[in-house]
Amino acid sequence: MHEHHGNGVSGPELMELMRQQALNFGTRVVTDDIVSVDFSRRPFRLTALSGETMETQSVIVATGARANYLGLPSEHAYKNLGVTACAVCDGALPRFRNKPLVVVGGGDSAVEEATYLSKFASRVYMVHRRDALRASRIMAERALKNPKIEMVWNHGVDEVLGNPKEGVTSVRLRSTTDNSTHDVRLPVFFWRSATLRTRYSLTARSN
Repeated sequence: MHEHHGNGVSGPELMELMRQQALNFGTRVVTDDIVSVDFSRRPFRLTALSGETMETQSVIVATGARANYLGLPSEHAYKNLGVTACAVCDGALPRFRNKPLVVVGGGDSAVEEATYLSKFASRVYMVHRRDALRASRIMAERALKNPKIEMVWNHGVDEVLGNPKEGVTSVRLRSTTDNSTHDVRLPVFFWRSATLRTRYSLTARSN
């Protein structure tokens, strides 16, 4: 395959291109809600909300995940303007490349995102409300030993600052020990954690 020198695409654009590629090779795409699946026989039988039934030899349940945002009004105001919850989707974009970024959280998800972002950012600040990471020992050691990741202990995000033209310009941090605040100027990259979407309308029957 020849090296590609064109511009990159966003995550949603890449998803659409992959869908179109599958269609080009004859894949049948059905957009519907599956309300029940019978695993007691092969091929498995799926029933859609529309009433249509389909049979298949394999079933993949892909429910995705939901980002756990902080709930700040300013955070919501700057979504897609510097506030995002997907490092893999957006971390390599020009807005974030070779710039200081913020990752919020102290669990495995936050550490994984910070480690990934360290490939592109000039520096990654991990903001955590405690004085130790909640991540597993292996993940925590990976972050603590990374020279491009700087821990900001005992702090939380108080407000996201910016303007409609530039988007996010800085983030206001508040100490959890003395309640003091200070601003960090950067095109902030926000990450909290994710919760798997494990609740879905699927009734599985098996013997």
